[in-house]
Amino acid sequence: MARTVDSLLTELEQKKTRLGDIDSQHFKKLVARLSHARFYDAPSLARFHDLLLFLRTFPPSVAVFRQSGALLKTFLPRIKKLLQANVDLSPIQDEEEFAGIAGTTLTTMLDYDEARWLADRFPGHLEIDWSGYEHFGRLGATLPRFMPLLEEDAFVEPDVPYLAWLQAASHKRDLKWLIAQFEHSDLSPTLKSEIFGSLELPIRWSLADCNATRTHAQRRTRTIFFHRENLIQRRDVSLASELAKPPLKLNRVSVREGQTIITMCREATSVRYRELYGTTRGDTSDVVRADVGRGVEIFLWGLPANKRLPLRAYQAGFTLKNGRPINYIEAISLFECMEIGFNTFYAYRDGETAWIYAQVLRALHRRLGVKCISVYPYQIGKDNEEALASGAFWFYRKLGFRPVKRELEHLAKREEAKIAAEPGYRTPLRTLRRLAEGHVVYELPDADRGAWDNFRVRTIGIELQRLGSVRHVFRHDEALPARTLGSLGVKPPKSDAEKRAQNNFALLLRMIPDFRRWDPVQKSSLVRIIHAKSNSTDAAYAKLLIQHHRFRKAIQRLGSKPKT
Repeated sequence: MARTVDSLLTELEQKKTRLGDIDSQHFKKLVARLSHARFYDAPSLARFHDLLLFLRTFPPSVAVFRQSGALLKTFLPRIKKLLQANVDLSPIQDEEEFAGIAGTTLTTMLDYDEARWLADRFPGHLEIDWSGYEHFGRLGATLPRFMPLLEEDAFVEPDVPYLAWLQAASHKRDLKWLIAQFEHSDLSPTLKSEIFGSLELPIRWSLADCNATRTHAQRRTRTIFFHRENLIQRRDVSLASELAKPPLKLNRVSVREGQTIITMCREATSVRYRELYGTTRGDTSDVVRADVGRGVEIFLWGLPANKRLPLRAYQAGFTLKNGRPINYIEAISLFECMEIGFNTFYAYRDGETAWIYAQVLRALHRRLGVKCISVYPYQIGKDNEEALASGAFWFYRKLGFRPVKRELEHLAKREEAKIAAEPGYRTPLRTLRRLAEGHVVYELPDADRGAWDNFRVRTIGIELQRLGSVRHVFRHDEALPARTLGSLGVKPPKSDAEKRAQNNFALLLRMIPDFRRWDPVQKSSLVRIIHAKSNSTDAAYAKLLIQHHRFRKAIQRLGSKPKT
């Protein structure tokens, strides 16, 4: 009896991590059978696509590596065949898990910089999707800036045919035309972004067979790592042992290569409906690479001076496995504490995720000097059903993370006791939801345990607002930063980035009235920190912060709430 496509897919999904137990010829034969199967629905074809991606990225042999690569090149005609048969592609185009396959389209709202970048990078493949658009009134507030006489219609007439106006002006190339109008206007970059965003335009991107697709995204590598043994599982990973290893070597890449790397990461997230602050604004001169073995390369970078956060240091990044992008990284640090967002792309979540996560933490520890690693509640399931379903809390718990809230730590221990006492016990979804109500942290042996449990930067910001009308103060007293920083010997700013950094630190120091009584060494160190915020790299700034113990204590006190 012939095997069904679903049973073949299920078998391959169950065996793909057991590369050492199963002869690679078995994988090759199984993939060959699927390659000749007829796919009648989009989800099944997407499952096959992602299994090929996995085997291409975690190959057991040269033969399977080449076979999966060759079959990935067939997906444009496969998708076209489904379209010709009127098969609904929305299950794989609208969901992040499967989005980004060659031949499909993406429809989403983009901010101005991202829309402009994609339209320039993929000319002719992006357009505004007017079907179902409900905000035509907002066009009436924006388009008169760019269209002569539109005020005659937009300001006084009901039911204005904005699309007719747009098509007449743009010759039916409305997105390209609209971006050009914004570009040639005298609006500031901030206003361009705000006004364009207010239109909430759905933009459709026809991916075709471009290299940005999940199907084809690949960086050329000199060697391929083949998996002759089973993949490393979470139970095989000791985060303590990994972080105790000698520091990773981080090599700075050229500006040109840095641009290539950030572009690749930006494309990889864009086709998955993701847009990160650090991928759209990364500093191409500040990209470093760590080769950690097993075909894994980790890339990290900071932000240019004019895009940095007011107080914290920022690192973005992503990981390549045998040249394929498999995750993205967002790390924000303050002194020795770092909050990290780490997202492994769906197709690769069975592929040594815990080990790779440990290598990412090693790289960030080397780059930033952090000792306390904090994970956002969203990552473990707060308002994130997918993370709850995957048991994300236990991924971190078994690596050594602990909840910062005492009642959640007690709950976790009770669950661990149940798991130990009852074979087959699974934590109920309602309990996982409760465990996701707070951050979890991992502290290195020499960390100040618990020191950052109740710290939040927003606590400082909210308290600052209570001090009064901060914007009003700066609007009418531009000398305030100079007066506040004068006792430190801070030189007048030479750039907008320096001015912004000095303004932000002046505000912070208003909340630390005793800083004027600091000793000369402490004041001099603070000056170097303020200067580094706008003149050095984010990573160098982060390490300077760690060295200033008195400033750390002051900021920590301002941002900490009573322990719970």
